[in-house]
Amino acid sequence: MRVRAGMATDIGRARERNEDGLLVEPPFFAVADGMGGHRGGDVASRLALEALREGDRALAERVREANRRVYERSMLDRAVAGMGTTLTAAVLEGDRLRLAHVGDSRAYLLRDGRLRRLTEDHTLVHRMVTRGQLTEEEAAEHPYRSVLTRALGTEPDVAVDEAVVEVRAGDRLLLCTDGLTGMLPESRVAEILRSVRDPQEAADRLVDEANEAGGLDNITVIVLEVEGGGPAGTEDAGTVAGGSTASAGGEPTGTVA
Repeated sequence: MRVRAGMATDIGRARERNEDGLLVEPPFFAVADGMGGHRGGDVASRLALEALREGDRALAERVREANRRVYERSMLDRAVAGMGTTLTAAVLEGDRLRLAHVGDSRAYLLRDGRLRRLTEDHTLVHRMVTRGQLTEEEAAEHPYRSVLTRALGTEPDVAVDEAVVEVRAGDRLLLCTDGLTGMLPESRVAEILRSVRDPQEAADRLVDEANEAGGLDNITVIVLEVEGGGPAGTEDAGTVAGGSTASAGGEPTGTVA
């Protein structure tokens, strides 16, 4: 399978810096949302993406290596003590998409007009929803909705969620940080993915509308359109590391690995 890719990352309207990062390096794709503010959120997301790009190990093992690097840097450098990052990563293997996930960034599949979430948020409010203590609607407005129960780099070892999804021509895949999903309901995300045919235009539209809705966090999205035939690849590829920014209507700028 081949994919066409669109990508965008933006600082949003409330933050002083962009701690998100993204990777589009076929057949690997990933988004990361660093945490730690001036103490190193952008460092954490950059280190995680760098680890993901290196070596020839399985995807989940790369994520565990990313965890080790972020954790060790946090222990050795007091300036970034306590940093961490989410990481939602995918690798295209023929007609299968392999996912590895930690945190509250997300992966979605749009097929036949229906949007399906492929990852589970590792957050306090999601745990409360699964226990029946909150509804999804209440969770969306809860003051602790961004409190993570699992992140990359905060402990020496991390549990990595893994999944394999069969893909086919016409599918659309979305990887995004919570700067998108915290601003736009899934119904609107699905509508944009259905109606905007060019992946780059769709990525730009998602970021634009998240900003119009308030832009309370950094916003990062990768939109992949699956096409039949050929080896895994894309027409557009690049890496934007943590701390970089991109206008919603242009090419990513900043630190490019």
